[in-house]
Amino acid sequence: MSTLLQGNQLRSLLLGQRVTRAAALQPQTAQAPIFNVVGGKVMVTTLVGEVVVATPATTNTLKVTGNPTSGTDVDWASATSTASKEVGSIITLNPTSGSALIVANAGGGNATLDPYIAQVGTIDLVTSGSAATGTIKWVLTYVPLDDGAYVTVA
Repeated sequence: MSTLLQGNQLRSLLLGQRVTRAAALQPQTAQAPIFNVVGGKVMVTTLVGEVVVATPATTNTLKVTGNPTSGTDVDWASATSTASKEVGSIITLNPTSGSALIVANAGGGNATLDPYIAQVGTIDLVTSGSAATGTIKWVLTYVPLDDGAYVTVA
């Protein structure tokens, strides 16, 4: 049986371009960019975080914020606890903008296909605590809405 499309080709057709940010600590009681939006608007089709090193029991919340170069920040997700997340836990955006992030243990996660529009600027993580250990890898897929628009790792 022949395969007409490889997995990466099918992903690109369905979700757009992929940008992967290496595993890193969450910002320490701060707002920090994880992706840059350059050259115009993009439609973010998925944003998935995967816990690579378990997060500590330390009280900490995480939210995702669109931070345009010109204009006002908008919370894509409200503050959600990231305390005591096991390796392989999945973090995704909620289909309802401004709602809590969806956080699932390693057994499975929920990736919705409800796009978010990002303006030129950054996509940021905002935390309320200082989780000194525990790392999360982020993967974003997007489709450029403006000619010349693209996303890079911050």
